[in-house]
Amino acid sequence: MPFTHLHVHTEYSLLDGFSRIPEMLDRAQELGQEAIAITDHGVLYGALQFYKEATKRGIKPIIGIEAYVAQGSRLDQQKSPYHMTLLAKNETGYRNLLQLSTRAHLEGFYYRPRMDKELLEEYHEGIIALSGCATSETSRHLLDGNFDEAVKAALYYKQLFGDFYIEVMEHGIAEFETLSKEQLRLAEATGIPLVATNDLHYVRKEDAEFQDILLCIGTNATVQETERFKMAGEPGTYYVKSEEEMRALFPDHPEAIDNTWEIAQMCDLTLEFGRTRIPTAQLPKGKTSDAHLEALCREGLAKLYPADTGEAMTRLLYELDVVKKTGFADYILCVHDFGIHARELGIPMALRGSAAAAIILYCLGVTDIDPLEYRLVFERFLNIERKEMPDVDMDFAEDRRDEMIKYAAERYGKDRVAQIITFGTLGAKASIRDVGRALGMSYADVDRVARVVPVMPASFGTMTIERALQEGPELKQIYETDPAVHKLIDTARKLEGVARHASTHAAGVVIAPEPLVNIVPLQRPSSGDPDGLPTTQFGMWDVAELGLLKMDF
Repeated sequence: MPFTHLHVHTEYSLLDGFSRIPEMLDRAQELGQEAIAITDHGVLYGALQFYKEATKRGIKPIIGIEAYVAQGSRLDQQKSPYHMTLLAKNETGYRNLLQLSTRAHLEGFYYRPRMDKELLEEYHEGIIALSGCATSETSRHLLDGNFDEAVKAALYYKQLFGDFYIEVMEHGIAEFETLSKEQLRLAEATGIPLVATNDLHYVRKEDAEFQDILLCIGTNATVQETERFKMAGEPGTYYVKSEEEMRALFPDHPEAIDNTWEIAQMCDLTLEFGRTRIPTAQLPKGKTSDAHLEALCREGLAKLYPADTGEAMTRLLYELDVVKKTGFADYILCVHDFGIHARELGIPMALRGSAAAAIILYCLGVTDIDPLEYRLVFERFLNIERKEMPDVDMDFAEDRRDEMIKYAAERYGKDRVAQIITFGTLGAKASIRDVGRALGMSYADVDRVARVVPVMPASFGTMTIERALQEGPELKQIYETDPAVHKLIDTARKLEGVARHASTHAAGVVIAPEPLVNIVPLQRPSSGDPDGLPTTQFGMWDVAELGLLKMDF
């Protein structure tokens, strides 16, 4: 049976994983692998990108997480949670992963997003569980010499999940030789099958040094330090291995390899994109959204165009027809709701972009720009052929924006409104500075290099290290003459663009017609405020593709 990687960290295991999703899937495809999983640390950040990219290549995507399981209650402030690999077998399992990851973040966060057995018992259905790495519950018991406790834990998870496997790895870690033998003994004693994984953190063997630099950046260490955190065991073993390489690691247990394919065949998840999920507007009794929108617009048009010769009405009826055919009446009514609320509170507000071309929004009082006077083209905002939701960017006074976000949560429900996550990446200058620190270079030497990277106005695109070498003669000169700078630049170029941290998008707000956790995983805002509005774990474009109402405040 073919081998399938089931324990996989991408760049979304922030500053730990170095696997960029497209490159990782390209390599899996080169090796003829028909399925692969994603199991980032406690999060589902890259799940949708991974799903789409894998599907595009004809590879079966298996969505999962490497979970942090609290030793006691998730509500207790305890460090050292157990690790466990959880994979979605079907849509039910995927929805349960959304719940588990969300509640681990919102309720159990203490250094790490921790779930506990209470949550696992509530949301175990449709999930395949692997025992986890050397920091799993069974592994720690085995390492501590508590075989009976390991048996007890393994049987508990077997009874809970049904589909439960003893996860075995081989990375040449001398101190874990005893663990490997005890894991085989545990499998024999319980009848629980083995499954082999590789704790994948980067794509190719030669990427190991770059992933090590990432670890140094994440732990504020340098490569010269001997007592720092690093990948254990034989260097360069945490990559996308072929089936032959994996079978060579477990020659006496081919079933551990075969079981990876058995698990892959059990997983059957189809995600839906493009379905519109807009909250229903508050309507007068007996009226549809389209009828209510038309009534409001006609009322506004009569006030704004008292001497209308028919041009404004013709334009309005045309726009209303487009809105009706595209099914976005509720969306427009939500925009109207926010606009009117802002004006009632005296919050300065304006629209940006193509939305100002809609006479509908002018009649509703959302904008004070007359699209007829300025000959603005409505089709730039919405047309029959457009399948995605229109985009209304609403600018509010900066010091009162929070009032609008609070209103959205109160109006539509706190469990249905969230801000949107964004991922900071290592840009050209940041990559040079971070890598320089990790390499142990002095601040002055690194600063000298970073300063000669040209500054690029946003309208001219993104400044990359490659572009800086082409356009910055001073940078090119020191790159070609100074070996230390040469290594710095080459390393920084490899890490450039990798996700570095997660934060809250400056303007993005998402509103759902049902509890958001049914559709997207959530986490605490980057401010860390436990009472603040949560953020999505999916980025702006993923949220849009799920058909959710996404607004820029």
